[in-house]
Amino acid sequence: MLMRYQTSQTRVGRYSERGQIYLLTSVTKDRTAFFSNWQVGRLVATQFAAVEREDWVCSLAWVVMPDHFHWLIELRERTSSEVAARTKSRSNHLVNKAMGRTGSVWQRGFYDRAIRREEDLKAVARYVVLNPVRAGLVRRVGDYPLWDAVWI
Repeated sequence: MLMRYQTSQTRVGRYSERGQIYLLTSVTKDRTAFFSNWQVGRLVATQFAAVEREDWVCSLAWVVMPDHFHWLIELRERTSSEVAARTKSRSNHLVNKAMGRTGSVWQRGFYDRAIRREEDLKAVARYVVLNPVRAGLVRRVGDYPLWDAVWI
């Protein structure tokens, strides 16, 4: 059974639907390229995995770029706002600790887009994982260390 719910944490007009697939995007504060160091970027990826282990989401595809991430998820037990907040909060702590810094890693808020049932899910996943190629960071996606997809 799909349920729509809005919490006080959810922006007005934003609804999260259990079982719905969303593309989440979040950007670093001032577009700082914290994750050009791939070991620091892996800290964000560990939080994607943690939220999935907690059964908040089913992670379908993700990429961590130097100054943002894209994450294709199917919602389980929480809202997209709760998922983004938990992931950003935990990764903020880990990144700051690893880099010996304090302060915000992330800009406030995030973007989410519900994926319509008629959209080609694999095409959206390809868009996500090919981001480093389009940005000119690598020639082949396999050369970039900060991505994954369930179809691979």
